[in-house]
Amino acid sequence: MDPLAYWIGFNKVRGIGPARLRALLDYFGSIEQAWRAPADALVEIGLDRRSTANLVQARGELDLAAELDKVRKAGVEVLTWEDARYPERLRMINDPPPVLYLKGELRPTDDWAVALVGTRKATSYGREATRALAGDLARAGVTIVSGLAKGIDTQAHRAAIEAGGRTLAVLGSGVDIIYPYENLKLAQDIVTRGALISEYALGAPPEASNFPPRNRIISGLSRGVIVVEAGEQSGALITAEFAADQGRDVFAVPGSIFQRGSLGTNRLIRDGAAPVLSANDVLEALNLTSVAQHVEAQMLLPTDATEALLFEHVGEEATHVDEIGRAAGLPIATVSSTLAVMELKGLVRAVGGMNYVRAREARPVYNVT
Repeated sequence: MDPLAYWIGFNKVRGIGPARLRALLDYFGSIEQAWRAPADALVEIGLDRRSTANLVQARGELDLAAELDKVRKAGVEVLTWEDARYPERLRMINDPPPVLYLKGELRPTDDWAVALVGTRKATSYGREATRALAGDLARAGVTIVSGLAKGIDTQAHRAAIEAGGRTLAVLGSGVDIIYPYENLKLAQDIVTRGALISEYALGAPPEASNFPPRNRIISGLSRGVIVVEAGEQSGALITAEFAADQGRDVFAVPGSIFQRGSLGTNRLIRDGAAPVLSANDVLEALNLTSVAQHVEAQMLLPTDATEALLFEHVGEEATHVDEIGRAAGLPIATVSSTLAVMELKGLVRAVGGMNYVRAREARPVYNVT
């Protein structure tokens, strides 16, 4: 069975979060062995009896092949800790989600991301400030991350899309359950210009307890977090706390001292968050003023092991695709499709007759795994 099915299975077991799953993997060596482990072995390594009972029950009730098939039929991608495409910035936080459900596309350029969050009860000032910041950041090549909620989140996603940029929405439900429902059209637009992301299984409802944990993903995907408007009890302040714990920069848009919706942001500034008056404040603080150049440099380097391997076997002299495949020990279909992508990225050039040369501006590969 595809190992991905076991990851999906564990994701549906209550009581087994990142820390416990990591312990199971360390002890049993693989996700399949952990899933199939006898109950007494699970208890022996320290899994509490309730979590053990939940796992045993899930093993008896879940059809893992059917669960995986359901995900694929929904057009949803699943990334796990073992996937090279799992966002590296998120991977480095405490307790990163073992499984990410993804509808849309993550790109290497999404590493240059900034989160914009705030109250659901946005004022006209908050809405305009969000649109200005998100739009200017998106035009500068920064990916906008938020939570698809009403108010500030909605404005941030829309402004990024209208500016021609990319945006990621992290949900507190399954990626097939859009909440609030009035943002269904916005969610569909996000899929074409970024991605919907969740650690929750398909069909998971937007329960209140899901939203605080999802905020660690919003900040974890980002280089910094901007809070635009937030009252004293706003969930956006939880995101700011996660950001600070993760070593991310925290920014806040100052507001009137007489507005309840600005109490949270003004106190963030008082307590050390950087005040934001324009997108340039964020770009300069995070060294993102040259995102376009960063992107260009990244496009000139292989982004996975297959590209790196093929890159090593394409030189200054024209080499036929069959010869490249033999040298790399890869199937011709894999070689052809990967070279096509590498050509689009400017790594190699097709010179006729299914021959390829290394692009002059492409750079040698270092430490690609």
